[in-house]
Amino acid sequence: MLVLLLHAVVLGLRSAWAEEACTGTCPTACACSSAERGCSVRCDRAGLLRVPAEFPCEAASIDLDRNGLRFLGERAFGTLPSLRRLSLRHNNLSFITPGAFKGLPRLAELRLAHNGDLRYLHARTFVALGRLRRLDLAACRLFSVPERLLAELPGLRELAAFDNLFRRVPGALRGLANLTHAHLERGRIEAVASSSLQGLRRLRSLSLQANRVRAVHGGAFRDCGALEHLLLNDNRLAALPADAFRGLRRLRVLNLGGNALGQVARAWFADLAELELLYLDRNSIAFVEEGAFQNLSGLLALHLNGNRLSALAWAAFQPGFFLGRLFLFRNPWRCDCHLQWLRDWMESSGHVADVPCAAPGSVAGLDLSQVAFGRSSDGLCVDPEELNLTTSSLGPSPEPAATTVSRFSSLLSKLLAPRAPGAEAANATQGPGNASLAGSLPSRALGGWARQTRLLLGSSLLLSVARHALFALQVD
Repeated sequence: MLVLLLHAVVLGLRSAWAEEACTGTCPTACACSSAERGCSVRCDRAGLLRVPAEFPCEAASIDLDRNGLRFLGERAFGTLPSLRRLSLRHNNLSFITPGAFKGLPRLAELRLAHNGDLRYLHARTFVALGRLRRLDLAACRLFSVPERLLAELPGLRELAAFDNLFRRVPGALRGLANLTHAHLERGRIEAVASSSLQGLRRLRSLSLQANRVRAVHGGAFRDCGALEHLLLNDNRLAALPADAFRGLRRLRVLNLGGNALGQVARAWFADLAELELLYLDRNSIAFVEEGAFQNLSGLLALHLNGNRLSALAWAAFQPGFFLGRLFLFRNPWRCDCHLQWLRDWMESSGHVADVPCAAPGSVAGLDLSQVAFGRSSDGLCVDPEELNLTTSSLGPSPEPAATTVSRFSSLLSKLLAPRAPGAEAANATQGPGNASLAGSLPSRALGGWARQTRLLLGSSLLLSVARHALFALQVD
């Protein structure tokens, strides 16, 4: 019991000493506290224009976010042997002197994000940071990264460099044997070259979404055998080489949505046996090659919505059997016998829904689940359009009504035919004289002309009434 009491007293004294050591040299504009993870120094939103001259020697974390810092000189933070986390986000940093982080031998996380005036980093900016594991360079408007910049960081695991101005995958990534996560989205990258990702054998997640990628070279991911998440969505890809994803046997998520792909090739996914989520939505896909998804036996969801598909063959999935969810909305589907397998699958599995029909006209606007397919006498599928034609042929033929109307029109034509040669001569008269023709005719001729006009109007009205009556009979 005495031993436990002494132990508690020692721990209490040690905690009190640590708290005193942490707060004793705390910068004036900062707040310092000692916790389980060591001494924490918070100087965020303090209006600082330069780095404080002194920090607690025991500091494990320093937060200098949202100040007005513009420059980091050499050994800007002195010697802090316990510091593991340093955050300098949302400042106005425009230059970092090589060696600015010397004296921080245990630093594991460095955040420099949202320093839009930085734009350039010296090749030796991160010298002496051999234990750094996470580096955040997001939204710094960097145009490039020096080839040797990250060579000083052999232990780097995660790089966040999104929202920058790179036009290619930074060459500084090559050879980072311990890198596991690379975030390069929302930039200006135009291509993934065959050597862009060389040596990244432990890379598990790569995000290149929302760039300007037009080309992925063959074998670009050949060294990334550990890759599990690959995001290439919202780029400008119109085609892919057959071996674009060769060797990615551990890949579980592949996002190719929001590109300009026109078809899906069988060779693309040949090695992706572990794939669980495949996004091909928001492209211009009009054709899926037979067997394109045949090796994806573990697929949980396939997104093909927002394309130009009018047909999808079951052969695209054979010989494997796709058991996951299938998203097919916003496509101009032609709901004929070629999609009967899909309708049957919708009913049996419940893993497909919302397949609106655009054609044929007899089922346009319906969902595929509402379409009925018939069977011929020999057991073959009959398209909905053919079923409607067969049904309509069982009713009365429209030919007799059309013949009656034709005969009635012929009779009226004879009644309206001119009876005197003079009338034909008058009708044949052309030129400016026609304007005064009525005034030059005698009253007798005018009376005959009026009677003929009344006969013409009455006959036309009678013809119209007859046609409407015959049409109503035909519909009934």
